[in-house]
Amino acid sequence: MDQHLGTDAVFPLGEPNDAYADYFSGKSYLAVLTTQGVPTMHVTFEPGCRNWWHIHHLGGQILLVTGGKGWYQQEGQPPRRLLPGDAVHIPAEVKHWHGAARDSWFSHIAIEIPAPGGSNEWVEPVTEQEYCRLEEQEDRP
Repeated sequence: MDQHLGTDAVFPLGEPNDAYADYFSGKSYLAVLTTQGVPTMHVTFEPGCRNWWHIHHLGGQILLVTGGKGWYQQEGQPPRRLLPGDAVHIPAEVKHWHGAARDSWFSHIAIEIPAPGGSNEWVEPVTEQEYCRLEEQEDRP
């Protein structure tokens, strides 16, 4: 059970996400739920943690928010606040990032949309300036 997201957490916190740590600003955790058929993971971000801008080539991804508060942003689009129960469809070839709000843990199920030859391209970090603008925007009435 994930103590950081409440006692009602359904999915485990998982292990430190060391395999992808170079592509995250902050600490994240990964619980592999299944690799058969459709790879499905539970990802948890500490407050302020976010992944880099990245692109899923050919396959895309679906996010199902399971806890906390977070953000999703597609390049050229306004950021979207994410809360438990939200779902995000990320089409293939769309540059985007997602992660926790500065003041909250955040978790989601990540479902990889299978595609022959599919890959993930990590582009660049979300800058502190970009991230701070999101939080300032959230504080406005």
